[in-house]
Amino acid sequence: MMKTEHVIHFCDARKMKGVYDGSVDLVVTSPPYPMIEMWDNIFSRIDPPIGIALKKNKGAQAFELMHKLLDRVWKELGRVVRTGGFACINIGDAVRKIGDDFCLYPNHSRIMSAMRENGFMSLPAIIWRKQTNAPNKFMGSGMLPAGAYVTLEHEYVLIFRKGGKREFMTPSKRAERQASAFFWEERNQWFSDVWFDLKGARQALLDKDMRKRSGAYPFELAYRLINMYSVKGDCVLDPFAGTGTTMLAAMVSARNSVSCEIGPEFAKIIDSRVPGVMELADTCICERIKRHRDFIAERVAAKKPIKYVNGPHGFPVVTRQEVNLSINPVRRVEKIDKNRYAVEYGVVEKSEADAAPPVPHSDDKASKKGGLAKKGAAIPGSQLTLFGA
Repeated sequence: MMKTEHVIHFCDARKMKGVYDGSVDLVVTSPPYPMIEMWDNIFSRIDPPIGIALKKNKGAQAFELMHKLLDRVWKELGRVVRTGGFACINIGDAVRKIGDDFCLYPNHSRIMSAMRENGFMSLPAIIWRKQTNAPNKFMGSGMLPAGAYVTLEHEYVLIFRKGGKREFMTPSKRAERQASAFFWEERNQWFSDVWFDLKGARQALLDKDMRKRSGAYPFELAYRLINMYSVKGDCVLDPFAGTGTTMLAAMVSARNSVSCEIGPEFAKIIDSRVPGVMELADTCICERIKRHRDFIAERVAAKKPIKYVNGPHGFPVVTRQEVNLSINPVRRVEKIDKNRYAVEYGVVEKSEADAAPPVPHSDDKASKKGGLAKKGAAIPGSQLTLFGA
């Protein structure tokens, strides 16, 4: 039975004592955004000269001082991420008026420079166009030319890799990679450089002060990134855990995780979210399978070939790389120690009809390569079911 472990360290991410050198395969995180007012107090408490710079209307100085604090976190990532590992950092630029000057503070480019200095290579980034923002906010002179400002409607997911391409040298490692595959249609959606189908996370926290301190991204964002850049059993790190979204996504994805959070007051919130992981996993998996079922149905209606069948689940897939794809439901979540959890996973049992579904519109050549040979056969209604859905 597959198991994963998840631990939270309530510590300053600039010195992650509980995280060993080269122990992390993937980082998924979103730090406090420099020059966004909701985080001014946090930055100023850690480094009082930041508050002084803001009071004196020295925006550029405050911007750099805030990033110097984050630089120490990125240096730690250089220590804990193994060669071939990835780091995904969600960050937005800031627009702000300091004194009489309104300008853009480019957080994403500043972080990219710092990460390169710590041994990471920049890969193409994702632009997350947030649906919560709209271009109908009048910035500057409104409808009059020469003084209006463009509205920021997007954030970045910066993608970095430490060192060269990751290699899977042993049969067991290659098998883990194959089991961690995603669907062909997911690959086409997820690896686009513009994401516009994710909504920002609602902050349903009871404490108003804590709501001001939390800027959580949606679960789907972390879930995608974890499935894109890691394999089952890997270790995922979030140095700015907040309400624990990355940890929950790692649990659902059958990855281990380690989290750091400077605010111990978030412990109760994170702990309250863990019992819902089984239901969250079931919902997430069922929705994922339903989307695949709909995609296959559309492909059949368009008379496009489907050449392969997935072994673990028994549904049709487009490519050979998907035949060993396996999605594991969460069967048990246990708190094994303070701020430490264990998760156990099961397997989805396919029905007798799932075991050998006919593949429509596959030609003889495809059949010889492993596709099923019944031309034009209808897809059984049960072959893409999951948990009886």
